[in-house]
Amino acid sequence: MAYNLLKGKRGIITGALDSNSIAWKVAEKAHEEGATFVLTNAPIAMRMGEINGLAEKTNSKIVPADATSVEELTNLFTQSQEILGGKIDFVLHSIGMSVNIRKKIAYPELNYDYYAKGVDVSAMSLHKMLSVAYKMDALNDHASVVALTYAAAQRTFPFYTDMADIKALLESIARSFGYHYGLRNKVRVNTVSQSPTKTTAGTGIKGFGDFFDYADAIAPLGNATAEDCANYCVTLFSDLTKMVTMQNLFHDGGYSTTGVSDLIMQKAGITEGE
Repeated sequence: MAYNLLKGKRGIITGALDSNSIAWKVAEKAHEEGATFVLTNAPIAMRMGEINGLAEKTNSKIVPADATSVEELTNLFTQSQEILGGKIDFVLHSIGMSVNIRKKIAYPELNYDYYAKGVDVSAMSLHKMLSVAYKMDALNDHASVVALTYAAAQRTFPFYTDMADIKALLESIARSFGYHYGLRNKVRVNTVSQSPTKTTAGTGIKGFGDFFDYADAIAPLGNATAEDCANYCVTLFSDLTKMVTMQNLFHDGGYSTTGVSDLIMQKAGITEGE
């Protein structure tokens, strides 16, 4: 059911690769709620994905952009305002990449060139996007920026290697830039810490399937789906959350604040009274 939460709002959605991605679901939900928006991704990701189909479905334009390039981000915000007919009301940052994870390099043995690339693509890209928008005055007052993150920024997950550090930086950028953008334009900047989700990127992590099941057994509500996350992001883009900013918001069915569950104890062979 749609509620017209984003009627009349203009946005930029990054990172929609295929129908499994959270960004894809966000685009679908934003469209249902009345928003118009531009879709963007790195040119190489666009060649690998199915973004043209999403653009057709949501009546959206595509503006390719490398999120590590200030020049291309400037073009993205310039073209987006021209296409949409005004300043931007919401931005989704759904960009993440780790060569170290892709090559299965353990944390104590990280390749630092790969590490730096991951930082640039997955965290500094948020600062660059916000900085470009800030200098161009491209966001409307009370606009909302949401970046996707993961609980490994606060807790250790060995398989997440350098992305844990990178997500911690992403969350710090959201807080720091949220302060400055809030003062000047009342713009909100938040991160959403989502459950393990069966996206193309997520399933590429070694042992993801087992961990997905583990998290699902820990969380009282179970894992939140990509569609659930999209619904939550829409509320953060809407006027219903005008006073929420500089927050890392856990959207994980209660996983992040549950120590252990009965189900996990049962699976471990631990029963009451033992």
